[in-house]
Amino acid sequence: MYGRKVKLRVLFLIVLFSSIILTIFLILKSLEENVVYFLSPTEVKNLNELTQDKIRIGGMVKKNSINISSEKINFVITDFKNEINVVYSGLIPNLFQENKGVVAEGFLEDKNYFKAEKILAKHDENYMPPKIKEKLGEK
Repeated sequence: MYGRKVKLRVLFLIVLFSSIILTIFLILKSLEENVVYFLSPTEVKNLNELTQDKIRIGGMVKKNSINISSEKINFVITDFKNEINVVYSGLIPNLFQENKGVVAEGFLEDKNYFKAEKILAKHDENYMPPKIKEKLGEK
């Protein structure tokens, strides 16, 4: 019923759309491993059951909550609705401070206590490294 040219065009379109769908799927699958998701303290409180997997918790460091001892640092992450206590042993980033954003990676001990293995401090879009600031004459 259809000519040879029409059948070849339909076959070409099917192969083209299939390859596009496969390419998009593979790209999204590879990005899935590299995308960084974090839970807020409210999301942690709403969890049905605790996970034993490594997770990330993000929010703001609560004012007057940082307590640094010789071996560890304790602080509170808040999303202004709920809070979670965090304990961390190791070097803290220079940008880590009160009322600033932070993402902590580690394990939940319970819904109120988080043991961090890594701290990632977040900065705003206006951040400029101190050395560059000095060169530009800003303070």
